[in-house]
Amino acid sequence: MVREGLTEAEQRRITVLCVRTAILLMQYSAESVLVESVSRRMGLALGVDQVEVALTANGITITTLSAGHSETTVRRNVDRGINMRTVTEVQRIMLQAEEAALDIDGVEHALDNLSQERYNRWVVAVMIGLSCACFARLAKADLASCGLTFLASFAAMTTRHQLAHLHFNPLVNFAIAAFVATSIAAQGLIHGFVGNPKVAMAASVLLLVPGFPFINAVSDMVKGYMNTGVARAVMAGLLCAASCAGILLAMTIWNAWAWIK
Repeated sequence: MVREGLTEAEQRRITVLCVRTAILLMQYSAESVLVESVSRRMGLALGVDQVEVALTANGITITTLSAGHSETTVRRNVDRGINMRTVTEVQRIMLQAEEAALDIDGVEHALDNLSQERYNRWVVAVMIGLSCACFARLAKADLASCGLTFLASFAAMTTRHQLAHLHFNPLVNFAIAAFVATSIAAQGLIHGFVGNPKVAMAASVLLLVPGFPFINAVSDMVKGYMNTGVARAVMAGLLCAASCAGILLAMTIWNAWAWIK
């Protein structure tokens, strides 16, 4: 229900809360239609008459209108990786605001104390290693090749986590991770201690496929958000190119070109 008589200070606070909601969703890889919908519903639930949202790849502009008065704010978007837990929690806060369980102060407090916890990095690395090993097994690799795939992909994921922790550029991160995975898997080809080294080399870099960014890119473009969709698709393509560069560098250094013949 729309409340009347918002003061200028209250409208400004609501505008800031709307843009904070949108930025959190964008930073953690929510699709554009969800970002716009949740931020608009948040503003309406808190009492403004209208919320207008403009999304770009690197920023968000939000304008709220109440009793003929408008407030506009702009925020820069910085990618923080994929975290669907945070995206879900932000949606829950919006739903609580719509149910009148949270007012302006309540929403502000909830966003200030929002948990951005992630899965333990070692658990993620182990599960990534197992998933790549399973792909190798599906490709008829023997157990030794699956073990080598696990080791290579585990090391690559650990490298990715460490480089991300040090705030390396994602393109550099993917290139180095691909180099690490290919270098380890290439040892099976060089020394011949596994039965299917070619499968191990191919499966160990599957963790670098940017599937989520590609899905978001297609979703955005299909739903009319061409600027963010194209930007996400280009970034996903660059990540693929960086991974290929890392793979080619490792194959050149170790002279492991035989696996593609």
